[in-house]
Amino acid sequence: MFGNLTKYLDSIRERDPAPRSRWEVLFYPGVLALGFHRLAHWLFDARLYFLARLVNHFSRFLTAIDIHPGATIGKNFFIDHGFTVVGETAEIGDDVTIYQCVTLGGTNPTNGVGGKRHPTIQDNVIIGSGAQVIGPITVGPRARIGANAVVTDDVPEGATMIGLKARSTLVPAEEWIKDFIPYGTPCDEPCEEAIESGTGRIGELEKQVAAMKAELAAMKSDAEEPAPRSGTGD
Repeated sequence: MFGNLTKYLDSIRERDPAPRSRWEVLFYPGVLALGFHRLAHWLFDARLYFLARLVNHFSRFLTAIDIHPGATIGKNFFIDHGFTVVGETAEIGDDVTIYQCVTLGGTNPTNGVGGKRHPTIQDNVIIGSGAQVIGPITVGPRARIGANAVVTDDVPEGATMIGLKARSTLVPAEEWIKDFIPYGTPCDEPCEEAIESGTGRIGELEKQVAAMKAELAAMKSDAEEPAPRSGTGD
């Protein structure tokens, strides 16, 4: 038990340079919330729903993190800072990292019967702050969800999702970076590409504006030339 706890705390220190010791990590809201969730989930599986909810509400009051007792969570799950919501049918794999203000939310079933309504987050996924992952979708292994992205469709393995509504930056899965990427946004790939393409578009627009200015200047020059008097021409 203590060996597993030590490995878990060390896995967080590998992803967060702030703590100076394991003792500091023990007081992280995300660590406390996960501990309470393990208890609440055990009670939920035992059909002690009221007690499970009681633990859940106490945890939410203490940590500002709301993890439904029914959610299934794997090993080394880390919520950095907190203010996160995880829905009832959410499934989270191993070594997943979530930053603050993330929602793993559900969709309202059209038939009114509860079922799989929340996302499945597979292993080694990183979800940036403010992201909203909604519905019974699957986020593939090693995927990155950028800050404030809204994701409502399945995410391929190793993809990076950005924007509202999130779109793939088309980073090939075989080029995924093995090292841990803070905040789920590897800016050395999609951001630089966006900057380069943006610079090219700006240059093209500047050329078009210059051409329009030249045309306007020619039209103005023609308009200012005096018209020839009647009878004076050849």
